[in-house]
Amino acid sequence: DTALRYIPADSLITRLIGDVRDWHARDGDWRRTRERIVAEYGYDRYGGNCHTVPNHALIILGLLYGDDDFQKSLMITNTAGWDTDCNSANVGCLLGIKNGLATIDLGPDWRGPVADRIYLPTADGGRAITDAVRETYEVVNIGRALAGEPPLAPKQGARFHFELPGSVQGFTADQAPDAKGTLTIANVAGWSRRGSRSLALHYHGLAPGRTARATTPTFIPPDAITMPGYALLASPTLYAGQTVSASLAADSANATAVEARLLVHVYGADDALVPLAGPHTTLQPGATHDFTWRIPDTGGAPIAAVVIELHGHGSGSCYLDWLTWEGEADVTLAKPAHGGSMWRRAWVDAADQWDRWWPEPYRIVQNEGRGMISQGTGEWRDYSAETTLTTHMADAGGIGVRYQGLRRYYALLMKADTLQLVKALDGEQILAETPFARVLGQPYRLRLAAVGDRLQAWVDGILMFDIRDSERRFSGGGVALICDDGRVAFDAVRVVAAQP
Repeated sequence: DTALRYIPADSLITRLIGDVRDWHARDGDWRRTRERIVAEYGYDRYGGNCHTVPNHALIILGLLYGDDDFQKSLMITNTAGWDTDCNSANVGCLLGIKNGLATIDLGPDWRGPVADRIYLPTADGGRAITDAVRETYEVVNIGRALAGEPPLAPKQGARFHFELPGSVQGFTADQAPDAKGTLTIANVAGWSRRGSRSLALHYHGLAPGRTARATTPTFIPPDAITMPGYALLASPTLYAGQTVSASLAADSANATAVEARLLVHVYGADDALVPLAGPHTTLQPGATHDFTWRIPDTGGAPIAAVVIELHGHGSGSCYLDWLTWEGEADVTLAKPAHGGSMWRRAWVDAADQWDRWWPEPYRIVQNEGRGMISQGTGEWRDYSAETTLTTHMADAGGIGVRYQGLRRYYALLMKADTLQLVKALDGEQILAETPFARVLGQPYRLRLAAVGDRLQAWVDGILMFDIRDSERRFSGGGVALICDDGRVAFDAVRVVAAQP
């Protein structure tokens, strides 16, 4: 009733809710009420693939007949048909908010197979691979900001902190032949120097050739490369040049020492996962070790996952207190020598055409308006991006930095007779411009740097702009390659930290 106050009394949704309530009181059988919904609010009355009016009715149906039971409510809404995935998701979300985790955990293991993973649809590809804990804190901190409260940042802002009960933040046990059955993962209280909870890695039957690995994705995982009906657009969240750190402890009850290693998986030839080994240590029972690793150059191969690997003998437990990374990328974005396709998938494609059969790694065509491809994350802050641009035939081409979406970025644009430094935010603002006689077919080396509020731009090594943007400035974001009305080619993109 409280929610209904915010819906106009004369709206169709208000009438629908009233009807379903009346039918629920009269029928006593959700199947009979569903028949009434079909007759009065069915898909035949409301056009489109998945209309909100009949779908809304099935959500109300499940909530009314489900007796506040998570499993029963989902069964009713899902069995009722129509847009089953969205309708069931809304019912589950509402009951989860209302009754908490306990209502979800009463029945089958809904949470385990998902492992908190979220694929987030957004033009900002660096936000696409995430988890329920990270997004929970994003929402909570938006509310705290609106209320004038400081943000919450468990364990000094670590990306993976496991402070919410039951959370695993995307970590699952690797099921490769040498690791299958060797690891069980759980969120537990204790074993944390920075907080109150940790991720338990219970390993079983380690031996030569039998390894335990806990992995969490940093890019599109192999099982999501092909998604029928939905294409997952995403950029990696971790790049060469960034520093990964983690804290791992061995249970004092372990019978023997265990060797622990930090590594990443990258996409190699034929898009197979290839391990890139990092630092390792031998953990005696009861010992704790803090890892620090600057990710080396991957030759353009995107990083697919970060991994904790355990070697040794027998069984025992280790506890991951936190894992995070920071710093700017030091990376060249280009086609790897081994080929593969995932280096292309690392770019979020918002252009009409991106040709792949040409000498340049990036040849972009936009038939009308502005097209672009983008890559990177909001953690990239003070850096420069550099590439060689060749305009074949286009109104403009350029490079963007601190990209946060299709209408949020800084860009250096080369037009027919002018060079512009622009800011896209609530429209497009020209921050600086100068005459420039562009020659079609001639390559130009563009470099754009953002450090704090300072923006600098070069063409062929000559400084063209040096300005400051202090009002509503972008603090971080990825890179973009831009084409306006035509065809532009770009060579490899070099991203490196920039100093004030």
